[in-house]
Amino acid sequence: MKIAVAMSGGVDSSAAAALLKEQGHELVGFTMQLWDQRRHVNVDENGEPLPSRCCSLDDVYDARRVAGSLGFPFYVLNLEKDFDRDVVEPFIQSYLSGETPIPCVACNSRLKFASLDRMARSLDCDKVATGHYARVEYDEAADRYRLFRGRNHWKDQSYFLWELTQDQLSRAMFPLGEMMKEEVREIIRGTDAYTAEKQESQEICFVPDGKYSEFIDRFLAHEGREDEIPARGEIVNTAGEVVGEHTGIHRYTIGQRRGLGIAHEKPLYVVQIERAKNQIVVGEDDELDSPEFTARGVNWIAFDEPAEPVRALVKVRYRHDPVPATIHAFPDSRARIVFDEPQRAITPGQATIFYDIGTGEEVVGGGWIERPDKP
Repeated sequence: MKIAVAMSGGVDSSAAAALLKEQGHELVGFTMQLWDQRRHVNVDENGEPLPSRCCSLDDVYDARRVAGSLGFPFYVLNLEKDFDRDVVEPFIQSYLSGETPIPCVACNSRLKFASLDRMARSLDCDKVATGHYARVEYDEAADRYRLFRGRNHWKDQSYFLWELTQDQLSRAMFPLGEMMKEEVREIIRGTDAYTAEKQESQEICFVPDGKYSEFIDRFLAHEGREDEIPARGEIVNTAGEVVGEHTGIHRYTIGQRRGLGIAHEKPLYVVQIERAKNQIVVGEDDELDSPEFTARGVNWIAFDEPAEPVRALVKVRYRHDPVPATIHAFPDSRARIVFDEPQRAITPGQATIFYDIGTGEEVVGGGWIERPDKP
């Protein structure tokens, strides 16, 4: 087949390309230029650039070297404006709204995969391949494509792919879905590509130091939008009593304990963020538990929107162990998820993903977490 391969310059995408080349496919490599390094937003207090793991020249050069060593053409797609519009700005607005977003989901499905898919079709490519640890299979009886967790559950990235449509899944290939990380590195060691020992970034790619609120402050100041930076306000307890002062709602997240500056006989945590009142609500540990929540933008993969409640294993953050719940679908791409047992620190803005209740391997669907409901 003729396959378009996403190339980040890292271990996983390089191994995916090497594996497909070994299988005899015709490859075309693409790197996506996303974050505009020339804006000088990501700088320290001395104005020096912070180390970047997003669209650096080194990464582009590494991807080009891998494509060259494996003998297939390579191109760079400039998607900086799309990235700003579809990923960075929603990320900022979500924080300003009192949420804690996870931009990697929208970036993977709406920007990276969608853009690569369009380019692939224009070049008559049969498939689009990425280095994600996930699996896709066609179910002939149901006439639909199914998405599964990667065999390596610790590296599984199905959490970032639940927005993919049936049309996109029909062209998706995840060559690493059945593999363990060390197997992936061995593939690269067996070629003359040198990315096998590259370290992985664990942060959001355009916030290299992991300090999200400081990035937002710098970004808004750089764009002349200082008036959008949230002001100080009250910290209140669940009874509505003022117990302290916060420094801007974008500096807090559900479940946060450190940095509150409040003396109390028991540990206090952020249990709610009230943008309209510019308040941070704190409570004790048991007040973080929620029996249910609602989700918006729900995408069903395993079947069409169900008319009856669905039993599933539900994950509410990337490193959350999926737990049993009942999902009630609404007609407006929303759903109510009711847990068998209350779950801790359910955070608006994060993604939720639903897995098959039997094996826990198949992705049933997913959505975006709205405000959780308290007992």
